[in-house]
Amino acid sequence: MLSAILAISLLASAFGALLGFASIRYRVEGDPIVERIDQLLPQTQCGQCGYPGCKPYAEAIARDGAAINLCPPGGESVMVALADLLDRDPVALEQEQRAPGIAVIDENICIGCTLCIQACPVDAILGAAKQMHTVIAKECTGCELCLPPCPVDCIVMEPIPLELEGWIWPEPPDSIELSAAAEQPA
Repeated sequence: MLSAILAISLLASAFGALLGFASIRYRVEGDPIVERIDQLLPQTQCGQCGYPGCKPYAEAIARDGAAINLCPPGGESVMVALADLLDRDPVALEQEQRAPGIAVIDENICIGCTLCIQACPVDAILGAAKQMHTVIAKECTGCELCLPPCPVDCIVMEPIPLELEGWIWPEPPDSIELSAAAEQPA
C-alpha cells in the first residue's frame, strides 16, 4: 500500500513539473496593443464596424491598420481615444452617430418568429417560438441589428430615458459667443 502511494506521488510530481515547464516554455504572449485597443471599444459585439466583434476589430486596427472611425456605438469619444493611443489623426466617424437607444418590441404585433433573438449579439431579447418577445433593457446595446430581420416591424428604437445618474451638465457656450452677445444693444 505504501509503495502505491509513493508511486502515485512521484507520478503526480513528475506530471506537475512537466506541466509547469510546458506552461513556461510554450507560453503564448498576447499583443498588448490589441488588448489596450479592445479595452477602449464598447464591447457591444454588434458588427456595425464590419468585423464580427470588438476583438477582431481591435486586431484589424493593430495589425492591418484598419480605420479607427468605424465604431458607431463608441462614437467620437472612442475614436479620439483610439487616435491618442495609436498616435493617429482623429477623423470623422464613418457612420452617423446616433443618440443611444434601446429596442422595444410591440408585443401586440410580435408573432414569435425568433429572428430578432437570433440577430441580437448580446442576447438581450427573450422569448420562444410562437410566443411574444421582450427586450431586457439593461442588456440592450442599441445596435439595431434586430430591426432588419423582423418580418412584421414590431421593433422600434426608443431613446434611453434620461435619469439623474446619467445626466451630464451641458457644455457652456463659447466665451466668444457670450462676449458678442453682451456687446449687442438690447
